[in-house]
Amino acid sequence: MGFAILLGMFFLITLMGVPIAFALGIAALVTALYEGIPELIVFQRIVGGINVFSLLAIPFFIFAGEVMMRGGIALRLVRFAETLVGQVRGGLGVVNVLTSMLFGGISGSAVADTSALGSVMIPMMRERGYDDDYTVNVTVTSSIAGVMIPPSHNMILYALAAGGGISITSLFLAGVVPGVLMCICLAVAAYAVAVRRGYPVGVFPGWRAVAVSGLVALPGLLTAVVIIGGVISGVFTVTESAAIGAIYALLVTVLFYRTLTFRLFWESVTQAIRTTAMVMILVGTAQAFSYFIALYEIPLLILQALRAISENKIVLLLLINLSLLVLGMFMDMGALILIATPVFLPVARALEMDPIQFGMILMLNLGLGLTTPPVGGCLFVGCAIAKVRMESVLGTIWPFYLAILVALMLTTYVPAISLTLPRLLGF
Repeated sequence: MGFAILLGMFFLITLMGVPIAFALGIAALVTALYEGIPELIVFQRIVGGINVFSLLAIPFFIFAGEVMMRGGIALRLVRFAETLVGQVRGGLGVVNVLTSMLFGGISGSAVADTSALGSVMIPMMRERGYDDDYTVNVTVTSSIAGVMIPPSHNMILYALAAGGGISITSLFLAGVVPGVLMCICLAVAAYAVAVRRGYPVGVFPGWRAVAVSGLVALPGLLTAVVIIGGVISGVFTVTESAAIGAIYALLVTVLFYRTLTFRLFWESVTQAIRTTAMVMILVGTAQAFSYFIALYEIPLLILQALRAISENKIVLLLLINLSLLVLGMFMDMGALILIATPVFLPVARALEMDPIQFGMILMLNLGLGLTTPPVGGCLFVGCAIAKVRMESVLGTIWPFYLAILVALMLTTYVPAISLTLPRLLGF
């Protein structure tokens, strides 16, 4: 009965339009009152949930991404990618995917990727004769690279929700190969659709132009190298690397590119504060909510229910993926990471899956949820930038969904895709 009250209150309050963070907290508080648990326990869980040193990395990563987004780095990455692969048929679609892969390693946010690159790529592709649905589909689906390719603040949330004991550095490294694999699958899909529609062929500008555009984009690209390289080498902790990355982002956009005005800097600060506040209250209330999930032994019940359907590991992993895909369609990614991890991670461990691999599966599933209605943040942003109705793009987005699902299935059933790089580097 207690679990029914917990879930019932959460969904009821959410349907009333209350933000998810507050819905989680209120549901936990009502359940505590029903169980006769002191209300103080709920508030202790909320405070304890955000009183974690590693969470300090999140505001720095968010701020660095905001600075990069407003500092002109996206435009320079687009130019570099276009000189590399823009000469193939429908090359701007492949350019879009490649730029998302490069920018994802800087911003660490799928929505930021969609907003920054969509503002550049969608008008550019439209001018060169690409259909609106194609431009939105490529931009939106490739933005998931920001979730997978490090640094990703979502992986920090996953490490926290997993209860500690999972190296954030290992998660960062584990996301590289699945992220690149997904982008390769999307590039193939973008090329195939472009060929079928007969989109134009670009002109190769020459290796000199490639070198020049690469040198111009290099300072921005080095942001990811500074952050990840510092962590891998042991020079910085993850939190320290996030702070160094934020400082480096400021130096690049102010001193090298000279594009970050005071107005843009202030916008970056205020937006980073808003986003950080939302993330932190979400983390706290989700920890209180997760307390009751553990109390009612929900992971054990789910494992028993799944095994009642099948004992085959392949089938069970497929059912977990389906569950996460459905949940990702209806809930925000950050909230779902914090809620789904305590539920499904014990199930994955019972199936002898490495928690790092499960983290990559979780990121891909929930990242796909950012591109699907009714709560797809990236999909909404892409449609808003292109000024098109969502219905007009959903009918043709299936090749890109299929490409992501191919990467998801390979990541699910081939552990080496996620685990080889961390193990190779000793993490």
